[in-house]
Parts: sequence; structure tokens; C-alpha cells
Amino acid sequence: MLTKTIELELKTIGEAGDGRFTAYASVFDVVDSYGDMVVKGAFTDSLARFGSKGAGIPLYWRHRMDDPFMLIGQTLEAKEDGHGLWVDCELLDTNNAKQVHALLKARLVRQMSFSYGIVEAAWVDRKPEDGGSYYELRKLDLHEVSVAPVGANQETEILAVKSAHDAARAAFEDARRKADDQQPAPDGPAAAEDQGTADEPTEAKAEEPSGAKTEEPTPEQSKHHLGLITVTDAQ
Repeated sequence: MLTKTIELELKTIGEAGDGRFTAYASVFDVVDSYGDMVVKGAFTDSLARFGSKGAGIPLYWRHRMDDPFMLIGQTLEAKEDGHGLWVDCELLDTNNAKQVHALLKARLVRQMSFSYGIVEAAWVDRKPEDGGSYYELRKLDLHEVSVAPVGANQETEILAVKSAHDAARAAFEDARRKADDQQPAPDGPAAAEDQGTADEPTEAKAEEPSGAKTEEPTPEQSKHHLGLITVTDAQ
């Protein structure tokens, strides 16, 4: 299971609240600090497996699915729009949920997160001047959404994402090598000349395929990985 977190701008609304808030749990078409880009349509299949209009997605505190007391609410609605995965969440009438609601209103928690499995994804190679390569998340199996404090699970996320990326990159490079091996060998006098001899080896150097390197995402790229959360006042 992987997790992905975005920073939030909090805004309290309403004169009287019912423990509801809205937020973007993910944003589309932005390369985040881990080198991932979630694209529109990634959640379509998952949302269809929940209730009408994406209702019933569990809402946890910090992905603590091992603790029933950390289940603090659920979505009343969830949908993809042009910006990302938008969720309308309702908190339960429990002490933990009320505490989280107080933290949200006080702006002491500043992140929304979700956990997922990868169904379909692929590396996209780009030149460094175009922003560098990234891992495009095309279809995801959404497990839950979470409220998280600043910095929560960042180390775990980086390690988990790095492990997934390493495996995907290895498969990508293996497929590239197999494709290169299947290319027909050159023949004729020109080819023999290029290959050189034991006494006079060729001076030609093997060049790395264009775009084969993955560029490290920059802080400037991750700056734009923002969502918007709105929180109602407590009763």
C-alpha cells in the first residue's frame, strides 16, 4: 500500500457547522516531490466501487486502518474534476473525530492524504529542459482518504514510493534492452568497418538513449502540489 499527501490551505466557513469539510485529496497533472504525476481518470474505477457519487470512502487519521478509533468519518461525495480528486467528508460523532475537527479549524493540521495501490502506471521520458522524466499514475485502487499533520508519514512515503519506482524503472529498462537486442544486426562493408578489429578497435562510443535518465524533481515542481480544504465551524 502506498500513500500520497498534499499540503493544504485551510479556510473556515459557515456560522454553524456539522463536522463536514471539503478538500482535494489529490491534484492532477503536477509532478510531485516523489516524481509522480496523477492524471485525470486515475480514480474513476475506484469511485464506482463505492456508494452513489463516491460516498462511503473511509476517512482516517494518518492512515491508521489498524485502529478502529482512528476511523473518524467518511465521504458523502467524491468526484474527479479538472483540478483533482475532490471529497466532501463528514466526521463521526466521536471524541477523536471532534479533536481532528478542532485541529482543522485551528489550522494545526495542514495535509490531506490517500492510500492506494497501482493498477496502471508508466514512466514518461522527457528532456531535462522540459521538466525531466516522471512516473505517470493512470489507474489507482483507492483504499481511503486521511487527514494528516504536517510531516506525517513523509519518510515512510518516500521509501515506499522509491521502492515502487525502482521496480518500475528496472522493468522499463529491461524492456528497452530487450527491444534493442531484437534489432537486426547491420551487415555489409560499412558495418564491418564500424565494428573495428582487435588490433584497431572502433573509436565510436555507445550513447545512452535520449531521455533514459530520470531527473530528480525540484522543490519548484513540488511547490505547486497544493489542494484546498474548507472546514465548517463546530456546533
